[in-house]
Amino acid sequence: MVFRASRVAWTLAVIAMAAGMVQASVGDRLPEFRKCVRLCAQANCYDGAPSLPLYLRLTGWTCERNCDYDCQLVITEERVARGASVEQFHGKWPFQRVLGMQEPASVLFSLMNFWPHYRAFGRLGNTLQEGSERTGYYMKAYYLGMTYVGMNAWFWSSVFHFRDFVVTERLDYFSAAATVLYGFFFACVRTFRLDRPSHAGARHALAALCLAALTAHVGYLSLVHFSYTYNMAANVAVGVLHNVLWVVHGVRAYWFDKKSKGAYWALWPIYLVLTISVGMSLELFDFPPILGAVDAHSLWHLVTVLPSFYWYRWVELDAASEGGAKRREE
Repeated sequence: MVFRASRVAWTLAVIAMAAGMVQASVGDRLPEFRKCVRLCAQANCYDGAPSLPLYLRLTGWTCERNCDYDCQLVITEERVARGASVEQFHGKWPFQRVLGMQEPASVLFSLMNFWPHYRAFGRLGNTLQEGSERTGYYMKAYYLGMTYVGMNAWFWSSVFHFRDFVVTERLDYFSAAATVLYGFFFACVRTFRLDRPSHAGARHALAALCLAALTAHVGYLSLVHFSYTYNMAANVAVGVLHNVLWVVHGVRAYWFDKKSKGAYWALWPIYLVLTISVGMSLELFDFPPILGAVDAHSLWHLVTVLPSFYWYRWVELDAASEGGAKRREE
């Protein structure tokens, strides 16, 4: 969760910086592209014209959208042949479609990111059993909560990259916001030990605050105005607080907590936060897709897979350090 929430916040920042190009990228303004789309629609999109293949219709492609896609590839090939640059269309690179998928590499890597959360869901559900003296049973709900929001976020990420519609974009963004807020909530619970029964009031108040913030965030973007800039600012602000909390927790756990003092795994949350800054360079140095499929954004998805496994390994070690949790002072 530390990794996913931080990654979401930074990625949304990059998306927001490019948001102004979404409706009018350089490729969209090319006269040859517009002419291609117009002629294709005139030749193919009329009553009685042959239908698109079934797999394209099932994945939401229309004749007009298919013309747009075909012309992106045609114009790009022509530009490359004469030594011109590859340009973006509608804020995206011209990817080679696979079985109707717009961004096949990002879909694959999103599903790969889904796996660590799904795997952890089963492992934590089995190991954190009531009555165990080895694991922190009373943190179980919060540990499992991470797997729920993680699976949800990566599912909608794969759907969004499969087919970019307004609804899939919103579900991806809103799931990302839920991940960031839950990451902040969990960091507060773990850092300040709000899981203790004596802190139930503070824990419930924080949960209500985070839920209200998410509801207001989604409501504003859905019903008032969808602003990429505001969405970015809100997620980055919470993400920065989330990162600071994990740095504080890691330092305190390694040097002062008697249960994990001197244990290198206690510093893992800090390492994962730092990994975000390094991996972020993939988003900043964007480039046209290799083989029409692998771009910087898809590689960024790939980079997050292994750290997610380490994150849940940290969770297991953290739970184990909470041995005797039922005797914890209230």
